[in-house]
Amino acid sequence: MRETGIDRRVEAIRRFNRFYTQRIGVLREGLLQTPFSLTEVRVMYELAHREEPTATELSKELGLDAGYLSRILRDLSKRELIKKRPSKSDGRQTHLHLTRKGEKEFAALNARSNDEVAAMLSKLPASEQQRVVAAIHVIEEVLGAKPEHKASYLLRPHQPGDMGWIVHRHGVLYAQEYGWDEQFEALVARIVAEFIQNFDSRRERCWIAEKDAEIVGSVFLVKESKTEAKLRLLLVEPGARGLGIGKRLVAECVRFARQASYKKITLWTNSVLDAARYIYEEAGFQLIKEEKHHSFGHDLVGQTWELEL
Repeated sequence: MRETGIDRRVEAIRRFNRFYTQRIGVLREGLLQTPFSLTEVRVMYELAHREEPTATELSKELGLDAGYLSRILRDLSKRELIKKRPSKSDGRQTHLHLTRKGEKEFAALNARSNDEVAAMLSKLPASEQQRVVAAIHVIEEVLGAKPEHKASYLLRPHQPGDMGWIVHRHGVLYAQEYGWDEQFEALVARIVAEFIQNFDSRRERCWIAEKDAEIVGSVFLVKESKTEAKLRLLLVEPGARGLGIGKRLVAECVRFARQASYKKITLWTNSVLDAARYIYEEAGFQLIKEEKHHSFGHDLVGQTWELEL
C-alpha cells in the first residue's frame, strides 16, 4: 500500500512518543523507581495542587474512567496516602486530599522528577534547552492544550532547613513592612524551636508553600491543650500574595484541626496586620479580645481570635 503524507506524520508522532516515554522512564514498572504507577502519581499531583477536589472533578480533568479512578483512589486510601470526606453540599460527592504521609511521598516524587528532568536538560547547552522548551510550547499550542486547572503553588510538610527560612523571612519582612525590631525575630525563633523540640505529628503540623521550587509561605498549627489548637506564624511572601496561598494555608489548619478532634482554634495577631485579619474573618474566626501593648519597638493592639469547630 502506498504511504501517504498523513501516514508519515502519524508514524513520526508515534516514534516520538516511543522515544519520550522511554526517555522519561514511563515504561519502567514503577515511575521514578518507586512503587507508584504513572496514573497514581498524576492523581497525587492533582491533589497536591487543588483544594480538595471531588472524584468526579478528577475523573473529568484526567479523562479517566470513573471505575478505574475509584480503584486507584481506594488503593491510595489503603496505603494511607489520601483521605476522603463526604461533600456537605452533595452527599453523593466525596472530597479528596493528601494525608501527611501522602504529602511527604508526593514532595519526594516531585523533587525526584524535577531532578531527573534537570539532569536530562543539563547535558544540553542553554540554547538547545530553549529549543526543546519552545518545541513543547508549539505542540501544546497546535494541539490545543488547555491550561492546567491548578494552583500555581503546592503545599508540603516541613523538612530540615525550613525553620531557618521561617525565622529569617519573618525577621526581614516584618522589619521592612512594619518596622519591627529584632525582638520579633527572636520570638519567632523561640516558637519554631519549641515546635521542633516538642513536635507531636498526630496533633501538630507545619505547612510550607512552594512556587517554582521556592518557598513562598508557611503556617503552623500547634497543640495548646487536648481540645484547643493554636494557629501561628502565617506568612506569605510579597511576590506570591494574591494567589490564595494564605487562605489555603488557614483552610488546611482548620481541616487538620477537625481531623485531629480539636474543638477550637485560637490565634494571636496585631490589628496592623490587615491582610491576615481578613483571611481569619473569611475562615470564620471571631475576634474575642483586644489589648494594647508595646512590643517589637512599637505601640500595638494585640488581638485574640477564635474559631469553634
